[in-house]
Amino acid sequence: MTSDAVVERADVAVVGGGPPGLAAASALCGSGVGKVVVLERESEPGGIPRHARHQGFGLRDLHRSLSGPRYAARWAELATDAGADLRTETQVTGWAEAGALELTSPRGRSLLEARAVVLATGCRERPRAARLVPGDRPQGVLTTGALQQLVYLRGESPGRRAVVVGAEHVSFSALLTLSHGGARAVAMLTEHPRHQTFAAFRAGAAMRFRTPLLTRTALSRILGRTRVEEIELTQLDTGETWRVACDLVVFTADWIPDHELALLAGATLDAGTRGPAVDFRLHTSRPGLFAAGNVLHGAETADIAALSGRAAAESVVRFLEGEPWPTSRVPIECDVPLHWIAPNVVTTSGQREHPPFRVRAQQMLSSRQVEVTQDGRTLWHGRVRRLLPGRSTRLSASWTRDVDAAAGPVVIRAV
Repeated sequence: MTSDAVVERADVAVVGGGPPGLAAASALCGSGVGKVVVLERESEPGGIPRHARHQGFGLRDLHRSLSGPRYAARWAELATDAGADLRTETQVTGWAEAGALELTSPRGRSLLEARAVVLATGCRERPRAARLVPGDRPQGVLTTGALQQLVYLRGESPGRRAVVVGAEHVSFSALLTLSHGGARAVAMLTEHPRHQTFAAFRAGAAMRFRTPLLTRTALSRILGRTRVEEIELTQLDTGETWRVACDLVVFTADWIPDHELALLAGATLDAGTRGPAVDFRLHTSRPGLFAAGNVLHGAETADIAALSGRAAAESVVRFLEGEPWPTSRVPIECDVPLHWIAPNVVTTSGQREHPPFRVRAQQMLSSRQVEVTQDGRTLWHGRVRRLLPGRSTRLSASWTRDVDAAAGPVVIRAV
């Protein structure tokens, strides 16, 4: 960016206008920190819930059940009423040498200098190309996010016969979106032995949509000239293959955090989550840079992400009041078959009590002994009833007080 670009200053810049960013902005303004600017690349704030028109949003953070659009609008309203400066259609493209954010919007290019920055950029589902699914390249292959925008924002019908790849929370949301768009899901498939959502969600979907759930099944090929015509499925235990006629394939879950700005900032990424590595106070490795919500991992529900935004705001306030940035960072690593843990750094940040960790596994594990060690020294062990991919399990944080800041990384394993 040229040296004559317009330079603006703020106390806090929040990158991302979804639930965690809006929750952080609302709390920051309520704490009287000064000028808070929220930067959102979409034309409206609110994030993914804007085009997820089912009920159930807001239970943990707003203590009521709302539809996705109403939930998004409520958080935008709370942030605006608190005094946050919400700027839509504003893309953060990088960092200037002095640490300012580089912005591009319909108003032109500019720089924003902030005393603290909160990354709340969320995560996205991996598309077909990233999943390396072979076959033809016809139309009719979408992610859940693309499907929701097509149905709810553009009012279009996506297809007639759909196959949903995945069986997590968002996969069942895709079933509802397909129904609203006039399509019928003829199959839902997962490579795992069972679904990864709540039993009530699965039972309700089975009664309403009657979509068969094919477990231990992989999508091995997509076929079709101009439009999807059929797909090839493989039963992973037997190797048997067969074909299913459909005109739409919806890839769900398999999340990757939108971590590009963290990477450009030089912040350390966690190997498991692929998001910025943070401690309980949501400090990244770069002083003044915090991260909240699903940019840390993919993906928790919107209300949990919003609560993360509130927690980040508390830490930002302490930082602006002069609390030193933690310099001692002990990483937490997961042994296979565990996938990731969040937070994933232990620091001497002055926090006396830590909330439980969230842990996910690469495969379904039931009634496992979990062991936490550092340089061969056992810090904690206990039995965990269930560990899943696509759904988090809470793990005690009582052992963090025994971590040696001068020793090696903490290792978590399922024994």
